[in-house]
Amino acid sequence: MRGLLLIDIQNDFLPGGALAVPRGDEVIAVANRLAESGDFGAIVATQDLHPRDHGSFASQHAGAAPYQHGELAGLPQTLWPDHCVEGTRGSELAEGLARDRITAIVPKGTDRTIDSYSGFFDNARRKKTELQATLQQLGVTELDVVGLATDYCVKATVLDALELGFPVRVHLDGIRAVDLTEGDGARAIDAMRTAGAETV
Repeated sequence: MRGLLLIDIQNDFLPGGALAVPRGDEVIAVANRLAESGDFGAIVATQDLHPRDHGSFASQHAGAAPYQHGELAGLPQTLWPDHCVEGTRGSELAEGLARDRITAIVPKGTDRTIDSYSGFFDNARRKKTELQATLQQLGVTELDVVGLATDYCVKATVLDALELGFPVRVHLDGIRAVDLTEGDGARAIDAMRTAGAETV
C-alpha cells in the first residue's frame, strides 16, 4: 500500500517562524492536494518536537550564535535557533495543512542530547522513532514524500526509508531547502536520487 509522508510541515519552519525555510509555506498546497487525491491508504506526518533545552539549540551553547557549527553527542551539529519547542504554537503542524486527513503523527527530536533529522532515527542511530512501526502497522509498503527541509529532514528521512526497504517517490514541488550553503538543496536531491529515490 502506498502512503504519503509529510515531513515536519510545522509553523516554525514557515515564513515568520523561528527557523523559517524560504518559501516553506508553498509545500502546504502540494501536501493538501496529494492528501485529498485518494491515492494513499495512509497519511503520516512527522513532527519535530524538542524540549526547551535541546542540545541542538545555539542558546544552549555559551557564546554560540544560530547557524554556527558545533558538536552534539560526538557528531558535527549545526546550532539552530530555538524551534519546535514542545507545547508552543511553533511546534504545531501548519495551520493550513489538511490535518483531518492525517492518519498518524510521529514525534522526533524529543531527546535533548541528540538531534533527529530523520523521521526514523536520531542522528547517531541510538534510538528509533515510532515511524517504521507505524508504517508497518498501517500496511504501508511504499512512500510518497513532501515536506521540510530538503537538505536536512527530508533527505535524512528518505535515505533511511530507502535503507529500510521502502520504495520512495519525492515530489519536488512539495519540498523546500534551507540552503545554508548555496546548492545544499540541489545536492540533497542528487543524493536521494543516487540512493534510489524516484523524483517527480
